[in-house]
This record gives sequence, structure tokens and C-alpha cells, in this order.
Amino acid sequence: MQPKGQSAQIGPIRIGSGAPLAIIAGPCVIESEDHTLRLAEAIGKECEAVKLPLVFKASFDKANRSSISSFRGPGIKDGLAVLGKVRKQLGLPVLSDIHLPEQAAMAGEVLDCVQIPAFLCRQTDLIAAAARTGRCVNVKKGQFLSPEEMGNVVVKLRDSGCDNFLLTERGTFFGYNRLVNDMTAIPQMKALAPVVFDATHSCQLPGGAGTQSGGQRQFVGTLAAAAVAAGADAIFLEVHDDPDHAKSDPATVYPLNQLRTLLERLRRIAEAC
Repeated sequence: MQPKGQSAQIGPIRIGSGAPLAIIAGPCVIESEDHTLRLAEAIGKECEAVKLPLVFKASFDKANRSSISSFRGPGIKDGLAVLGKVRKQLGLPVLSDIHLPEQAAMAGEVLDCVQIPAFLCRQTDLIAAAARTGRCVNVKKGQFLSPEEMGNVVVKLRDSGCDNFLLTERGTFFGYNRLVNDMTAIPQMKALAPVVFDATHSCQLPGGAGTQSGGQRQFVGTLAAAAVAAGADAIFLEVHDDPDHAKSDPATVYPLNQLRTLLERLRRIAEAC
């Protein structure tokens, strides 16, 4: 069971154990330095307006795309440089994902939180490398795993020297090209660690558009609200100022111009709970 008072720390932001609902948000992928900085500033203002703490998220490399021709991002060196500017210029803690153990040390020099993608959540060497960075580690639950099986991930993290970590729920495979969410996964995993709910990826239709994932963006708010009511400690949202033309996950990234309304709704639910 989760020790009483267990929480995770991402930069100055505490998540779990009665801390305020946190938001992890940003574009799916770094499209350019200018766009990333502008979007980080805009999302930061929206979160500040509703008094919810923000961890900025953007991927430097989308290595698990459906198609070899999909846009992947600037790569680790240039991508971390951009995230470093977000951190320094805007004062926001930053999160990004790694796909190879050899990326961990370099990422840990810049990131406040190192993320393990859902498809890679059983890769022992990757988890151990992330744990050794000394940074917070966020592991997304694979679409193929039960909540209870994430206990094995927690053992790997702890045995590798990491006690500062989060687990993320992002949906479960339901046949082909479909995800469903079982909200009981949130309290089950909270017995292990603070829990993040990934509202945008939970609305994906994996591979549903042939060479890319489809999605049902209209249900992001519904799932996010349900997750907060179920006890999620943080909500993960991929956000874009022009969703239909986003270079990654255009079917599910959330519109920036609708973000404040959603955040206000989530804050009210969190306060009521």
C-alpha cells in the first residue's frame, strides 16, 4: 500500500497526498522553439488564472509513431535546449519522454520529470536508467497492463534508487483501434503512487486513421472530469493553438482557446471532492 503522505515532487510542484490538483500540459511534440515558448507561456497564463500548478510537457522525439513518415520532432539535443529555455525563461518545470536508456542521463540534466511511454513501461533497463537520473519519473501504464501489474514497475523504480515517481492511467485496449477507461484504476494505482490521468491520449483511436492515430477529442473533458472525481492527483493534457494542424496527434490535442473553461471545471470538481 502507498505509505501515508507519499507524494511526488516535480520542481517546486508537489503532487499527491492532499496537494492541489496539478496540470501537466503542452504540445504533443516540439514543433519549433518559437511555437513551444509561445504555447508554454499561454498555457501557463491559463493555469495561473485558475490557480492550478503547471508542469510543461513536450516531446523532443516521437519515436513510436504509426508511420515512418510521421513528424518526430527536433531530436534530443535540440529538443532539450528548447525545454531548457522554457524552464529558464518562463520558470516552468518541464517533462518529456525518453525511449532509450542512453537518453536518460542527458535528459535528466534538463528535465524536472523523465517520462516512460506506455508502450515501454515494462522495459527494465529504460526504467532503471530513468530512476538513476535523480529526477521525478512518470511511468505511463501500458494499454496492455492491469493497474495491479504496475506494482512491478514500482519495484523496479525503487530497486533502482527512485522514490520520487508518478503512475499515469491512459486507457486500456478494447479490441482494435479503441481504448476504454476503467476509473477504478485510479484508486487502485494510488495504493502504489500518486496518479496522473492522461485525458487526451485516453481519447485516441490507436492507428485508427491508417498512418496515424485517430481520436475523439469531444470526450476529453468528460474523461478528465471523471478522473478528478475518482481521485486523480494530476491531469495530463496535450494542448495546441491550432489542433487540426498539429504535427502530432491532431485528433486528440486539446484546443488552447477552450482550456480555461476545462480547467475551471476540473478545479471545481477537485475542490468538491
